[in-house]
Amino acid sequence: MTATALTTDRPAVSRRPIRHGRPLTWVSGVGFGVTMMWFSLLVLIPLAAVVVTATTGGWSGFWDAITNEQTLAAVELTVGTAFAVTVVNVVMGTLIAWVLVRDRFFGKRVLEVLIDIPFALPTIVAGLVLLSLYGPNSPLGVNIANTRTAVFLAFLFVTLPFVVRTVQPVLAELDRDVEEAAMSLGASRFTVFRRIILPSLTPAIAAGAALSFARGVSEYGSLVLLSGNLPMKTEVTSVRILSSIENDNLDSAAAVATILLVISFIVLVVVDTLQRRLVRRG
Repeated sequence: MTATALTTDRPAVSRRPIRHGRPLTWVSGVGFGVTMMWFSLLVLIPLAAVVVTATTGGWSGFWDAITNEQTLAAVELTVGTAFAVTVVNVVMGTLIAWVLVRDRFFGKRVLEVLIDIPFALPTIVAGLVLLSLYGPNSPLGVNIANTRTAVFLAFLFVTLPFVVRTVQPVLAELDRDVEEAAMSLGASRFTVFRRIILPSLTPAIAAGAALSFARGVSEYGSLVLLSGNLPMKTEVTSVRILSSIENDNLDSAAAVATILLVISFIVLVVVDTLQRRLVRRG
């Protein structure tokens, strides 16, 4: 029998398309509809209203609002400080998570509770605490009130838990046997961390970094007392938006808010894309 005959007699194998997920049942459809309606009422519709308000005065009015010298200074300070704080949080947050998971020491449970204080504490109270410690009457002798350092410190305070709390559970679930096997084969601790632990933690670190950046960009309460809200110096975008609203300039306030939305959206999309690629490779 020839190769041609073998090929002819072989039954054709039909390739079925790969389906990702199952079609929605009526119960799932109702749940999906309720979810989208709830999400639209809380997020999509308000965001759309902000964008529409920003364009009420036309493109020229929107452009004038976002290119205003005072607005640009506020955006630069806010985004730049939030980015710098995020870098610090990635390093220190990962280190704190490592200590909480891998080390045993007296007062560990107290530290676990203290990490979450910025989550529970009202931001205006956080500003009062920071002003008491680092203001004109500081018991430490450090006065950074009405400076850009105050803005950095306030951002750092309110964003501290994000990286810690995203990295900590992932680190706790890592298999220690793999690390011990690598070290038994001659790998150094640094090599184990770089080649085994860090790749597993990177998606969690990226998620915490995105949350930290978004939280910093939107911060207001902790800055009111400490930064002084000085135009062109320590004024952040949230304060700039409030000033525009108080001056009955809703179009300008919405324009600045739209810029923040765009910046935050871009950052979140980039981080989400990075996470997906890392998960696929892992």
